[in-house]
Amino acid sequence: MVQILSPEGELGVPSAYSVYAQYLERLTEADYLKFYRDMARMRRFDHEATALQRQGQLGLWIPAIGQEAAQIGSGYAVGHNDHIFPSYREHGVAITHGIDLMSILKMLRGVNHGGWNPDETRFHLYAIVLGTQVPHAVGYAMGVKFDGKVGNAKAEDNLAVISYFGDGATAEGEVSEGLLFSAINQSPIVFFCQNNQWAISSAVSSQTRVPLYQRGAGFGVPGIRIDGNDVLASYCVTAKHMDDARNGDGPFLIEALTYRIGAHTTSDDPTKYRKEEEVEYWRARDPLTRLEKFLRRQGIKDDFFEEVEHAGETMAAEIRAATFALGEPPIENMFNHVYSQPHPEIAEQLAWVKEYESSFEGDA
Repeated sequence: MVQILSPEGELGVPSAYSVYAQYLERLTEADYLKFYRDMARMRRFDHEATALQRQGQLGLWIPAIGQEAAQIGSGYAVGHNDHIFPSYREHGVAITHGIDLMSILKMLRGVNHGGWNPDETRFHLYAIVLGTQVPHAVGYAMGVKFDGKVGNAKAEDNLAVISYFGDGATAEGEVSEGLLFSAINQSPIVFFCQNNQWAISSAVSSQTRVPLYQRGAGFGVPGIRIDGNDVLASYCVTAKHMDDARNGDGPFLIEALTYRIGAHTTSDDPTKYRKEEEVEYWRARDPLTRLEKFLRRQGIKDDFFEEVEHAGETMAAEIRAATFALGEPPIENMFNHVYSQPHPEIAEQLAWVKEYESSFEGDA
């Protein structure tokens, strides 16, 4: 497993992974501070969104607490021309590519179906159905190669694709098909698996008998496991293999070993299937705490961390106010775009719901 930043905040690239050292050398103190700010921002956003859902302001929330390092590190390793195909928990990756966080909340409130433009952001829409984003990503990567945007002498002419998914999605046929097609076509794509140990209530030990980073080998896709709570390993390994993909070296699979501290979604109760001792074990390996230890070793003082905390509280207050100002989602949103053309059964269901809702009008 590639680890560059230890749980104690000590920095070092193991000799076995010296190929990643050049990517660490690119980073400055400003980058380290940026990583911390955005990891903290991601976590504060997550807490606020959970509270909003519990208060009835969101239909659902998908927590990602504990996965900040995997997402922020890899997100910043993605180039300005590259395309990202997320699953539904990549709030941190969204942060690194300028997605308005209210766009995510609008989707989960039912105001829209995903309110950002992938053509502008290169961050494609959340895929709620497990694994469906992977064939989309591979198809896009195949198109990139067909268009001659891989392996050019001018690096700015090249681009690659990255697709995110969880450990549970590796059991889906779409992921296996994506690995196969990417290998056959030597497509410029990096598969980034966040192994957070649980596919809802199914432990990873019940999902596979081999480490997930080895899943691609049978299809011809090499892989590696990283410490997913190490933001620097996440950055360096992703940056290296995104470079390789752009240069025409084909697909690669990264397994980021991390942990979902919270529930699968706010509809889930993880206390029913996992022990608190396990959660506490991973809390002690908190990615934010690890990076803070490193920064303090570098001489970063309390005023920086206080500034980050204050910024997080300001952001949370703004998000809360903006969410309350959204109003109720139109009932029609549930029925629009189910089919490309008007459908009699959908029209009948919409009429029933409207009649049902109107029956409550005037109630105290």
